[in-house]
Amino acid sequence: MTDYVAKARELFPYTQKLRREFHRHPELGFQEIRTARRIVEELSQLPGLEVQTGVGVTGVVALLGGDGRGPVVLLRVDMDALPMSEENDVPYVSQNAGVMHACGHDGHVAMGLAAAKMLHAERENLAGTVKFVFQPAEEGDGGAARMVEDGVLENPRPDYALALHLWNEKPLDWYGVAAGPTMAAAETFSITITGKGGHGAAPHTTVDPIVAASHIVTSLQSIVSREIDPIDTGVVSVTSIHGGTTHNIIPPRVEMLGTTRSFEPEVRELILKRVRQIATSVAETFRCQVKVEVADVCPALVNDPEVTARAQKVARRIFPNATIATEYQTMGAEDMAWMMDEIPGTYILIGSANPAKGLDAKHHHPRFDFDEEALVNGAALISAVAADLLRQ
Repeated sequence: MTDYVAKARELFPYTQKLRREFHRHPELGFQEIRTARRIVEELSQLPGLEVQTGVGVTGVVALLGGDGRGPVVLLRVDMDALPMSEENDVPYVSQNAGVMHACGHDGHVAMGLAAAKMLHAERENLAGTVKFVFQPAEEGDGGAARMVEDGVLENPRPDYALALHLWNEKPLDWYGVAAGPTMAAAETFSITITGKGGHGAAPHTTVDPIVAASHIVTSLQSIVSREIDPIDTGVVSVTSIHGGTTHNIIPPRVEMLGTTRSFEPEVRELILKRVRQIATSVAETFRCQVKVEVADVCPALVNDPEVTARAQKVARRIFPNATIATEYQTMGAEDMAWMMDEIPGTYILIGSANPAKGLDAKHHHPRFDFDEEALVNGAALISAVAADLLRQ
């Protein structure tokens, strides 16, 4: 049986070099031109790989195998960065001002390319096809949905789907391989409150949207604390409020942005219903007009029990001394859910923090970085799970 941990370790200089290159040159969703080009350059060095570009705007898809002797395993990694400035002092710091790989997608791409190398080397021992998917725009821009629209789940249609994420919430040698709902459904909402502006010294002549917005923020918190069963889980967060220009002018309008998270469909329905009702009724109480808009980001990500059980077995075999978490949930959202809504699969979290090295900043933080030893762990595990599925 192939020792994928040993192979991943042999490839570590390659994987690390690529990760740091991608980190230096981050690109936002649907703008991953350089990233996609480098992926194609690396994949083109593997003879027999069928490579397709422009799937879901900037996505790359590559087929390994395809002889029909076994199942098709989709292996997906995301490749976009975030619109934020990096504060790390490292040789591979972002060279693209205002853009940073602050969620580990640079590592995901590098691990995906390492997995392609390892599975390509073992192709004679694998029955079936690996469909490598390098996805753009995971960070809330709908990249997975665009790839599905462009046919990523067809020709050939996958039998199983695999994905992974470096996870700085947990240390090295921790692996989240949990069946059932693992990451939350997510929506974004915008609330525009319109009143009547005027002088700050004469509030009685205005209809103050700032007061209305303040009461809306407070009232929205009651949805989770007083309307959702404590056994269930939900999140309502207002993340942005904009209104006014200076200290003595009451503005005519305030704009609010936020997000909701949930696992169960009935909880999601209740949250969205009450966001609309509360925003409308509170605004009207303060004589303001209101417009509420809600946009879906992705459904809940649900790991298939059978595929996950096999991944757990592989993880225990190749990492006998590691912590394998078989029950784990996070309110973070992941648009891989659009693919796993149709294809049974599992989404694996790879512990990547190392506090002793100061590598434990949380995801989406300007000092986010991870212990690159996790690149070995992730590449090995995702390759070993794919190989296990292809042996059946």
